Amino acid sequence: MAEKVTLADALSNVDVLDELPLPDEQPCIEAQPCSIVFQANFDTNFEDRNAFITGVAKYIEEATVHSFLNELLEEGHEHAVMLYTWRCCSRAIPQPKSNEQPNRVEIYEKTVEVLAPEVNKLLNLMYFQRKAIERFRDEVKRLSHEEKRKDFVSEAYLLTLGKFINMFAVLDELKNMKSSVKNDYATYRRAAQFLKVMADSQALQESQNLSMFLATQGKIRETLKENLDKVKNYEELICDIINICLQQFENKDYLTPAEKHMLVKVMGFCLFLIDSENVNMNKLAAKGRLNFNKLDKIFHDLEVVPLFGDMQIAPFNYVKNSKHYDPSRWPLSAAASALPISAPSSTPQANIMVHLSKMRENHLEYSSELARYSNEVTTTYKETPRTDAENKSLTDLALRGLHLLSDWTCVVTELTSWKLLHATDHHQNNDCPSEVKPNYFKKQRFFGLDLCCYRINKLETATCNGPPSK
Repeated sequence: MAEKVTLADALSNVDVLDELPLPDEQPCIEAQPCSIVFQANFDTNFEDRNAFITGVAKYIEEATVHSFLNELLEEGHEHAVMLYTWRCCSRAIPQPKSNEQPNRVEIYEKTVEVLAPEVNKLLNLMYFQRKAIERFRDEVKRLSHEEKRKDFVSEAYLLTLGKFINMFAVLDELKNMKSSVKNDYATYRRAAQFLKVMADSQALQESQNLSMFLATQGKIRETLKENLDKVKNYEELICDIINICLQQFENKDYLTPAEKHMLVKVMGFCLFLIDSENVNMNKLAAKGRLNFNKLDKIFHDLEVVPLFGDMQIAPFNYVKNSKHYDPSRWPLSAAASALPISAPSSTPQANIMVHLSKMRENHLEYSSELARYSNEVTTTYKETPRTDAENKSLTDLALRGLHLLSDWTCVVTELTSWKLLHATDHHQNNDCPSEVKPNYFKKQRFFGLDLCCYRINKLETATCNGPPSK
């Protein structure tokens, strides 16, 4: 008779099997663990636009166009960088001194070889501005249709169109300012014509088009204006863009200085685009579509804004160059622009001292609040996570700090832009040495250093190196 084994003994015997050695003479090797890196990317350029098909399908079209316009904006920025960083090449290239010079052909061949890649960049710029203007005109035509005007155009889409207008303004002004571009192309064209590189009629025509494009001041903006004049009711959409930029500027719905200055440039450039033979911007203001009083104050407070890099532009000049410009409708800006360059200006942009007391007050208040939060985090311990209200309060505190840094940076960059276009001498400023023209008084220089080296730097360090959250 077989011996009976209880269930407990059976389970015990099974557990003992775990300690039984089973040598298989195989080394205990594990594969190296693979690291997983997760990076959040919110700049998807509307790649998820197909999700709208389950909701409002019409937004797929807007998101698709929005995505394409963003791609054109990136390409336009590359062309702007190309123009901004352009340096004259023709000065370093030797020129033949006479027609009898024996190595004249070799000089021209090397000239074409060196300048051909740079000329191709200029050709690409001409093709790009032509394509971008046509695309922008088509979008304005589509959105200006009588039936489409009854529909809703999103704020983000209007701002993207505003960025497009800003791109045209930047490219046009950079092309106007860079005389070295015209000189280099003239040198290349002279050498190419001698070597008969451009033999076919198409190449000759493109060369002529590029030459006219580079030589004509304001070619991009004039071409854009001619294209928009052919669109019916385009001024209504442009007014919407101006008003959304005005609203964003007044509500400070921007974070960086570049965003703020972009809004000002767009408002000035749009007024130039609106005013034409068929459309009078003064009549639009009389109908309530435009608010000249608010725009006049903005153009007066910001006479000069950064254009690209260290280059500047006066946005009100666009208004002055419009067809129906009436100085009486722009009392503040017209009076300021009529002053000589050396005359003292009434704009707060020209005097950093008017911002002194407010900046010190904001700096002290925010530093105290940030220090209070830092002490609270380091000295107290909470077992429960923060509530939504507390998280919102911290988010608002961080956002406020970013806005303060942005506002103070704007003061410095706007002052610098204004000073660079309004030079002075030692006869007007006793503190100015005779050999230089800094155009800064002693108090302005001291406060500028105090703002840049102490307040902005200290607040940035305190904001970025805050205590770890619990």
